[in-house]
Amino acid sequence: MPTSPHTPESVFTYAAPRLKFGPGAVTEIGHDVAGLGARSALVVTDPRLAATGHPERVAKALRTAGLRVDVHDSAAVEPSDVSLAAAVERAKGAAPFDAVVAVGGGSSIDTAKAVSLLLTNPGELMDYVNAPVGGGRAPEQPVLPLVAVPTTTGTGAESTTVCVLDVLASQVKTGISHERLRPVLAVVDPELTATQPAGVTASAGMDILCHALESWTARPYTSYEHKTPEQRVPYCGSNPISDLYAEKAMRLLAGAFRGAVAGEEQARTDMALAATFAGMGFGNAGVHVPHANAYPIAGRVHDLGSEFRPRDYDVDEAMVPHGMAVASTAPAAFAMTFAANPQRHLTAAAWLDPQGLDADVPEPERLSAVLRRLMRDIGQPSGLAEIGYGDADVDGIVSGTMQQQRLLATAPREVTEEDVAGVVRASMHHW
Repeated sequence: MPTSPHTPESVFTYAAPRLKFGPGAVTEIGHDVAGLGARSALVVTDPRLAATGHPERVAKALRTAGLRVDVHDSAAVEPSDVSLAAAVERAKGAAPFDAVVAVGGGSSIDTAKAVSLLLTNPGELMDYVNAPVGGGRAPEQPVLPLVAVPTTTGTGAESTTVCVLDVLASQVKTGISHERLRPVLAVVDPELTATQPAGVTASAGMDILCHALESWTARPYTSYEHKTPEQRVPYCGSNPISDLYAEKAMRLLAGAFRGAVAGEEQARTDMALAATFAGMGFGNAGVHVPHANAYPIAGRVHDLGSEFRPRDYDVDEAMVPHGMAVASTAPAAFAMTFAANPQRHLTAAAWLDPQGLDADVPEPERLSAVLRRLMRDIGQPSGLAEIGYGDADVDGIVSGTMQQQRLLATAPREVTEEDVAGVVRASMHHW
């Protein structure tokens, strides 16, 4: 129907990959990939995961189904424009493939997204990176079908349309976002997370939690102006379907998060399911302030001279895992957005704190208190200062955050530079 420029949006969209979930699901992957019509596949993983044998187990299942398979351990932890370009060039130098299979955490899945994009589309990586950091170009051709096999419980990359990367020269983390990057199938086998160390479980789990919280508190899809079909983007704001997944994820996390970090088997399975639910929620509703802050926090740490090394991550230099970076400002960010929708923030706090341990905290700070207590229990840093940031770094983080307009547009209220600066300063010390 005809609309004026100020007609509110009345349509939301929802999309998700096919899903296969459960212990042993990965043993069926040969059948699944062959069912896509593929006769050859590139398995993308990282060197540390390759040493566990999981990628070769996947490759064996694919070969048993009659596929020709190459395994590339070309993914880097927290991928950058440099590592992604190198992975793409390695894939281009191999035989042609009909499909790409990612085995690993978000870093491997995002690397595979870049590979599947640039094996079929012209141009360079930065042509497709979100503006204003990159060219914001949309794929002109279909990408290779991507099957994602997550081995960590957190990123939700198996459900989303986003490839996240550090742009090293700009000292910022950003992404490539397009609906064609969404995997066609997610194979979630909780048994693959059994070797995930406690520190990785904690950091990745905070990513799950913030995915759910940010999609739950995102501005509603009806608050946008009406769009034409070609204007609609995957992140459309909170909506009835994404709300269901966000709620289920938070309720699972409330009972499973601490136990999963402690290594409890059933809790790890519940975390894997929570990660899947949260990905299906935020992959459509979107995320906002904590994720926007996380990009410069992770991207700028290399130049701090920091001695910080995240627990259970095998790294030789300062690095902030994505989930940890997201969580680092989450308590203050949700205190800042509280007034936009108090009831949503209070409801989330109640789901995450079913025993009411923080029920006496004043309402604007209640969700923040719940998050701080959880973060302390699972061994997250006590604030940005522990990572190596100080007052002199606030302006740089603010500048990097404000470049993430695709994410900030999903926030439940307008976010200014002053707002972000306040959140960053309040996040230097959580306790």
